[in-house]
Amino acid sequence: MRPIRPLKTARRGRSARGRTSPVAAAVAIGAALVLTATACGPSEDNAGDESSASQSAGDGNDDGKVKIPQDIQDRLKEHGIDLDKWKGGAWKNWNKDDWLREAGDYVNPIIEGLWDSDRMRDADKNPDRGVEENDISGDQGVTDPTPEPVEAAALKTPYDASAPASGKLFFDSPDGSMVCSATVVEDPAHPGKSNMVWTAGHCVHAGAKGGWYRNIAFVPSYNNTGKSVDELESTPKEEVAPHGVWWGDWAQTSDQWIENGGPTGGTGAPYDFAVIHVTPEKGSEGKSLEEQVGSALPVDFNAKAVPQIADMTATGYPAAPPFDGQKAFQCADKPGRLSISKPDPTMYRIGCTMTGGSSGGGWVAEGSDGKPALVSNTSIGPVTAGWLAGPRLGKEAKGIYGEVSKKFADK
Repeated sequence: MRPIRPLKTARRGRSARGRTSPVAAAVAIGAALVLTATACGPSEDNAGDESSASQSAGDGNDDGKVKIPQDIQDRLKEHGIDLDKWKGGAWKNWNKDDWLREAGDYVNPIIEGLWDSDRMRDADKNPDRGVEENDISGDQGVTDPTPEPVEAAALKTPYDASAPASGKLFFDSPDGSMVCSATVVEDPAHPGKSNMVWTAGHCVHAGAKGGWYRNIAFVPSYNNTGKSVDELESTPKEEVAPHGVWWGDWAQTSDQWIENGGPTGGTGAPYDFAVIHVTPEKGSEGKSLEEQVGSALPVDFNAKAVPQIADMTATGYPAAPPFDGQKAFQCADKPGRLSISKPDPTMYRIGCTMTGGSSGGGWVAEGSDGKPALVSNTSIGPVTAGWLAGPRLGKEAKGIYGEVSKKFADK
């Protein structure tokens, strides 16, 4: 097999001595990327040092921004984090002892204006290398022949009409700013008013040898009209981010990714998924993300066996050459199977030429109820491109999804 890698990207920390349930591995967000997980970055860090609002899991608000309760701030200080200093630029300190791999609190305070048009565009530079009750027993441990490459097709503009639930994910890592892709998904606790986003685990956490990424922000329908890089230089942020910038205030990924994930996916790849809860950077007059974009996909955790699936469509913002990360693309193909390790779930695999940056983008297929649903996300692919693989969403993914929904059920 050719070398593979994540195509770029928190769980509530677990003790280095202990282990939490794989189903409820809670994540403390930062931002991340991997392609054996497919992500892109880094770029020069030209972030401003000024900031305003802060946020995290907290109580009500007066201005649309979630406030971090004092007790949470006190606990963060126990880990050496002063929020005022953090917002003033201290988040750039990636000293291993401060990376909070084992911290139990989510850390991603809003730094208003950090993700301006220039910084979002620059995050695509220097991309990362590479990128049920149904009877699925016949899929386990099976690897089908490598699929023929499927040329990625440009998504029809405007994106908020052709794929309104899709968007681009931005975050900072020790190596610079990074990008992934993500999808708005339904929230069972808030029908029609979801603030939940689905992406890859490597887009929020570095895996076995790292910690949570920082400054995670989701931009639905990024560059909605598909403008070129040159055109974007003079395009106002309101057009680049037509539905606003949404900061992650909580995220979860799997224990398997945190413990076994790596720059080439590792044995964590079959569990390379994450759910992020978001809040608007500047408030949204009470509107949820789903209301703002007009769409959210259901998630199917009981998808059919591979031979019964006619096709899957992957959407993302590929940023590694020959792409530049500024436009959305799609690949549609009948899926095959890819087994990383026989005891672990077999992954889906499709032919696709999308590269790093497409990581985390949603895979849509006919769900068990016959309607379109998110059934996977881009996780890994070969350095030379040609195909993508995504995890099968089972009980671990369902557990994480349910935990995030429950956490914000009363908010």
